[in-house]
Amino acid sequence: MEGAKGLPDRLSQFDKALFGLRSLVLGGAFLGDKRLSEVAVAKQLGVSRTPLRQAMDRLVSEGLLERIETGGCRVAIFTKQDITDAIEIRGVMEGTAAKMAAERGADPLLTAQANDALDRIDIALAPRGRIDFDLYVRQNARFHNLLGRLAGSGLIERELERMNRLPLASPSAFLIEQAGIPDFQESLRYAQRQHRAILEAITNREGSRAEALTREHARLALTNFDYLTKHRPEATKGVPGLALVTSRQGSTTDSA
Repeated sequence: MEGAKGLPDRLSQFDKALFGLRSLVLGGAFLGDKRLSEVAVAKQLGVSRTPLRQAMDRLVSEGLLERIETGGCRVAIFTKQDITDAIEIRGVMEGTAAKMAAERGADPLLTAQANDALDRIDIALAPRGRIDFDLYVRQNARFHNLLGRLAGSGLIERELERMNRLPLASPSAFLIEQAGIPDFQESLRYAQRQHRAILEAITNREGSRAEALTREHARLALTNFDYLTKHRPEATKGVPGLALVTSRQGSTTDSA
């Protein structure tokens, strides 16, 4: 009984530590070249050091923290090239997932769920002059999650989940922040047409086409990242993870 009672508490403490620490890291609360103080961070999050260390282990595996040879962890630093590479790799992995789904034959239930996600995106995009951004972001993330699952490969699914945790590499990283970009609505509708084409290629068992379309779709994120960081930096202030991105060692995007 004591173990049964203790398990949920330990899990909740771990979740609190994990989500809290990830939020602090992505928000730029810590300098990248400084060792994290376990005592101070545990106090800040209101958790003990054991779940905090478990959370730190998780963020090390995700690439957000780095081990220090002398002990402890520090926040990882990413260059703009790192983010570009991460988005490219995500495109390759999602393209591989789409190809595998097409060639193996996608699960009908998952395909139906993917179609439902796209139908809901159509609803989000339907009103002229005002897009339901929250609905779009949720269903876009859902579609990309299902895309990883359609391959029927646990390995592909896990690696895509890990890749999407890297700063700015996920399919939804910049969506809300694009609201002020000219022709923004049309850019989302173009992305939705790509979604439809990808799922159609998977359904029609066209592996090479599904892969090519998916990789091309991922490049939209590269275009958005490049445009916003170069031409609309003021629109990226609240983007989780941007504080970790540098143009060179020791220089943030704000000072680039």
